[in-house]
Amino acid sequence: MTAAMVRRVEAVRSPRGANADETSTTSVVIPVKDDAALLARCLAALHAQDAPADEIIVVDNGSSDDSAAIARAAGARVISCLEPGISAAASAGYDAARGARIRRLDADCEPDAGWIRAVTSAFAEDPRVAAVTGPARFLDGPVALRSPLARLYLGAYTTVLSVTLGHRPLFGSNLAFRRDAWVAVRADVHRCDPEIHDDLDLAFHLGEHHRIGHLPGEFMGMSMRPLTAGQFGRRVHRGFRSVLVHWPRDFPPFRWGRLIVHRHVRSPAPRRTRT
Repeated sequence: MTAAMVRRVEAVRSPRGANADETSTTSVVIPVKDDAALLARCLAALHAQDAPADEIIVVDNGSSDDSAAIARAAGARVISCLEPGISAAASAGYDAARGARIRRLDADCEPDAGWIRAVTSAFAEDPRVAAVTGPARFLDGPVALRSPLARLYLGAYTTVLSVTLGHRPLFGSNLAFRRDAWVAVRADVHRCDPEIHDDLDLAFHLGEHHRIGHLPGEFMGMSMRPLTAGQFGRRVHRGFRSVLVHWPRDFPPFRWGRLIVHRHVRSPAPRRTRT
């Protein structure tokens, strides 16, 4: 570990001073299972942030490799979750998070150095926003196909699910939300179902009563492995299941009607102005 990384680790291990603004504290949650090599790269990228997190939580979902040991060596707080599935692991991490704002990404992600700062700015720009989410770019696979496939994959995901939800979906590889918003919905998420997408499930619950904002720019890199033959079919199956478990209550016309009512009665908060 380099001297610079050691300094980053110590910054994450050390709590902020007593005079710190508690509303700006940051936790990063990473669910992982048997992804040691990619996790090491992800943690290195987090330690290289120009605005480091106050804590990094790695949720070990029953790994048989060195994922937990690598996380501890990098200064992360490691939590064990033996309940199978990303939803259970991610939820355990959110429950354990101490920060007022929780960031979430996957072990195969590599955020740019400005990711945490960009998320903080997105929250500050509109105090009404309870969650923000943004795109990603592929880091591997054929170089010529990385950009078009990322746009196609994430564009289709956003378009289809925006209609299904009635608002912007959440993308788990580039996601952040206020802890109080999580506390409001954590009893409702399907955390014990390993066959759903945790980010889509969370979008159903957060999006009904909370505003979801967009994180501009491509601050997040991720592996192209979701598009491999075995992975893609499984993701599509889980996508359908993630939608259907919310029906009939969240059948689109029913959900759209509730959202219209909620948005009509919700009193707008003034936007922050720059000085």
